[in-house]
Amino acid sequence: FLVLLNSGLAFVHANLRCLHNLALGLGWLPWPVLHAKVWPKLRAKPKRGITREEHELILASEKNAERRAFYDLLWEVGAAQSDAANLQAGNIDWEHRLLRYRRMKTGELACLVIGSRLEELLNYLPKFGPLFPSIRASTNGARSSEFGRRCRVAGVKGVSLHSYRYAWAERAKACGYPERFAQSALGHNSRAVHQAYAKGATPVCPALEQFEREMKLR
Repeated sequence: FLVLLNSGLAFVHANLRCLHNLALGLGWLPWPVLHAKVWPKLRAKPKRGITREEHELILASEKNAERRAFYDLLWEVGAAQSDAANLQAGNIDWEHRLLRYRRMKTGELACLVIGSRLEELLNYLPKFGPLFPSIRASTNGARSSEFGRRCRVAGVKGVSLHSYRYAWAERAKACGYPERFAQSALGHNSRAVHQAYAKGATPVCPALEQFEREMKLR
């Protein structure tokens, strides 16, 4: 028990604590193994975005076309892995060049303009039904494990699927992308977004690549 607890893994720590509290609550343990105040504190590992070079290394080492497209979409839109995995062809509005989806975690609607890079990627994906059928059928844990294996093969360390969201936010800040749009695109709560929804409006976020292209031209 103590060896596992001291492993420093957040997943292990959380599950051990849940099992410990459950056992106490059901009377399986006569007294706590550890008092609440002496449980070791978790030290959060520094989180960072995946770099363009790391992303390209991962794509180069991935032979599965669906997973390559999945990682590319995470790079382009900064969606959470569960939101991206559940995207359907119906989420694409080609008439207005918009990608719309509702965040599973918050229920908020994300609406992004489709730029040229995203257009090229979406044209490659299925025209009906799920955009990523096999990935959609898997779990968050399975997708994370597969990405971890891919990172080891590519020699990339210190990142996870969530690093794509950090990377998108970092790129948005670096190229001057408006913060209110960045918060909306990532599904984060903000006063501006809340006010827009309250008025019945849906914030439409411009393509990040437009701002990155303008940044290079300066």
